[in-house]
Amino acid sequence: MSNSFLHIRFWEYQFLAPHWLWLLALVPVLMVLRYIRLSKEEGTAKFSQPLSQLKTLSFSPIKMLIFGIYGCVGFGLIMLIFAMAKPVLPFADDSENQYDDGIDIMIALDVSMSMLATDFLPNRLEAAKDVAKEFIDARRSDRIGFVVFEGEAYTACPPTRNYDYLKQTIDGIQSGKIDPGTAIGTGLGTAVARLRTDSLHSKVVILLTDGDSNRGEISPMAAAELAKTKGITLYTIGVGKKGVVKMPINTPFGQIYQKTQVNIDEKLLEKMASHTGGEYFRALGKESLRSIYQTIDQMETQKLVNNSVKREPPYRPIFFLLFGLIFILIGFISEQLLLKNNA
Repeated sequence: MSNSFLHIRFWEYQFLAPHWLWLLALVPVLMVLRYIRLSKEEGTAKFSQPLSQLKTLSFSPIKMLIFGIYGCVGFGLIMLIFAMAKPVLPFADDSENQYDDGIDIMIALDVSMSMLATDFLPNRLEAAKDVAKEFIDARRSDRIGFVVFEGEAYTACPPTRNYDYLKQTIDGIQSGKIDPGTAIGTGLGTAVARLRTDSLHSKVVILLTDGDSNRGEISPMAAAELAKTKGITLYTIGVGKKGVVKMPINTPFGQIYQKTQVNIDEKLLEKMASHTGGEYFRALGKESLRSIYQTIDQMETQKLVNNSVKREPPYRPIFFLLFGLIFILIGFISEQLLLKNNA
């Protein structure tokens, strides 16, 4: 919004060129001059009532008719002046709606077997899905998509504003449906590819993993470089408590839980994030993960406010122009039809 925008209201409207509103002072002057000129003319009303007698009649029908005609013309002139002052409807919420807001977000979630570890309740995967849905519930105009990866990756949901469908998709995500392993580079690369060239001006990938990268045709740093090239900010999250945790292990006798040392390549995740201007976080529990999402949200919101150019409210003169012309025409036509001049 330009600095010249002045908050002068007429009902719910504001005006971008309020200096034209000074013309409103001329409207009653013009109406009085018109009345004086008409009173001096040797004319009679259509109803055979001498116009000169209007001064002696307090509430005669003809006098009310004259005032009605002047009222139409005067109101029409007022509407035209308002149109010249560039009326706009201000935004309801200056903090949000004046910005071309919205972020394109891809969440890339590791769904390998280790994500079933029980250091998060009920396990890492379910906790990550729950917090992701909470994050989605807090969005308004963002397009959000979802990528899952193990030894390979696929797009569970492309970027969308249909949050109900997105959350239903997240509910159906399970571990062990694709090749085993942890292909961090492939997961990130798939997410980056899903952020279209017509994406909103802020593009983000949130990548969650609990292990070392041991699979994939593209390396994690190559994927991070691709994200940087496309102007995408990467936030990486290492999921899992430090030390030994219970993880599921497949055996010939079924799945059992075994205590396993947690190994997360934090240096790699930090390097990937910083390469794109993002940050690395370590989530040690569900509440910690929830706090990380909130931090990311605050960081991106602040970036959006700092980088956005405010939109000017739409200029809407049509309403005022239309009513102004209609009332002026009614006034002049009524004067010609009802107050005939015999001079």
